Amino acid sequence: MLVTGIKSKPVYAPLQADTRGRYHLMVGMGVGAAPLLRVIAEMKSAAAQSMMHTRVLYVPDSGSGQGAGTGGVAEPDEFRSAAVGEVRVFEGTPALLEKFRATLSESLMGTRLYVAGPESFIGLVMKIALEFNLNKDEIRAEECGTLARRIYCIHCRATTEQVRTNIVRCIGCARWLLVRDHYSRRLAAYMGVMVDAESPGELPPVKEVFL
Repeated sequence: MLVTGIKSKPVYAPLQADTRGRYHLMVGMGVGAAPLLRVIAEMKSAAAQSMMHTRVLYVPDSGSGQGAGTGGVAEPDEFRSAAVGEVRVFEGTPALLEKFRATLSESLMGTRLYVAGPESFIGLVMKIALEFNLNKDEIRAEECGTLARRIYCIHCRATTEQVRTNIVRCIGCARWLLVRDHYSRRLAAYMGVMVDAESPGELPPVKEVFL
C-alpha cells in the first residue's frame, strides 16, 4: 500500500564543507552533531579563517537518552571546544527554530547553511530557509537518526508527528491515513490519504517501516 518512487521525496547527501562561503550556519539535532563536527574539522583544515564566522544551533535528541560515547550524540562542549564563532544549545526544537529564523533575518550574502538530523527536523529547518529564499547552492543537508515522518492529513490539514508505520490514525480527524512518499517542502511533511475511503473499515496490516 505504501506508494514509492515519487520524485518529490527528498534525497540527501553527506555534508561537505563549502569553503567558498563567507559565513557558515550549522543547525543540528541529536546524532546530527557528528556530521556537523565533521564539517567543522574540514573547515579547520582547509579554511581556518572561516571558524570565527561559523555559528552552531543545536538541540540534543531528548528521546535518545544517549551521549557522545554511546549513541553518537555529541555533548555541547564538543562544539564549544571546536573554536567556532558561536554555539547555541536549545532544550527543544521550537526554540531552536525561533532562533534560526531570527538568525536568517540577519544573515549576510555568502552564508552557507548546513543541516543534520532526522528528516522531520531537516524539513522544518528547510521550510524556514525557503521562506528566506535560500537557493540549493547555499544549503546542504544530511539525514541521520530516526526515519519517523511528519504526516499531513489532506482531509483535515492536521499534522501527525513521529509516524513510524505504513498507516496512522490522524490526530485531527481520526481517519486512518496511508503514509505516502509524496513530500511537500512547503508543509515539511509527507501526505496522508484516507486508506479505507473505498472500503470503510478494511485496513491493511499496520507495519513499522520508518524506524
